[in-house]
Amino acid sequence: MAGPAEVVLSDTRGSAAWITIDRPDRRNALNAAVIDGILRGLERSRADPGVRAVVLTGSGDRAFCSGADLTGPLMEPGSRAKEGHGPGDLADLILAIGEHPQPVVARVNGVALAGGLGLMLACDLVVAADDVEVGTPEVGLGLWPFLISAVIQRNVPRKVALDMMMTGRRVSAADAERWGMVNRLVPRRDLDRAVDELIDDLASKSPAAIRLGKEAFFRAQDMALEEALAYLSGMLARGLQTEDMAEGVRAFLEKRKPKWTGR
Repeated sequence: MAGPAEVVLSDTRGSAAWITIDRPDRRNALNAAVIDGILRGLERSRADPGVRAVVLTGSGDRAFCSGADLTGPLMEPGSRAKEGHGPGDLADLILAIGEHPQPVVARVNGVALAGGLGLMLACDLVVAADDVEVGTPEVGLGLWPFLISAVIQRNVPRKVALDMMMTGRRVSAADAERWGMVNRLVPRRDLDRAVDELIDDLASKSPAAIRLGKEAFFRAQDMALEEALAYLSGMLARGLQTEDMAEGVRAFLEKRKPKWTGR
């Protein structure tokens, strides 16, 4: 079904919820309706017990997302993007992806630029066609990629990040994979097959373990070592109490596939 203003499409395919930015004429650029639509799609997937992962992508084959729509209100003085708050705020979306209980997979079918690169890096895993490019061209417009630098710093080596942001140059898919921005790089013809294989792999794992593990991963990343170890010890105790953990051990000992409940 279509999201707000017909710019975001949401549907369920097997065990995955697909969220598609549907603005191919604008290279799937971000505006408030797109951001709100993705947020709504994430909420729907959270509430669906049959969904084990989320796929985020763009329509067509030119762009995953080209960043903020430079002709739209997001870039105007006094807009929600400038003020840094409101339901159409990219910061809300980045946080929502990180806090989402299910894995969020970016299916990168075209360029990921500026805010689109931030959106890609906010996702947990990235599958990309081998002919795409990514980059932060904001400096060419007299702007620094302030907001998305938060996820760039957490995903990209320091020198590479500064090179990209200071020069605005585009990075090839091969370099993006080499520098850890992409998990799986495949020929364009194999993109959907690679995404489906990853989703099947994720769906075969314990939903409870992935949910708790993702939460722990993101919360611990900015903690000091001593604080992180104390926090993660508590998360381990929670994990040991889940039904899925008990089932996983039983299945291992009985030499059979586990039957996960997600609890």
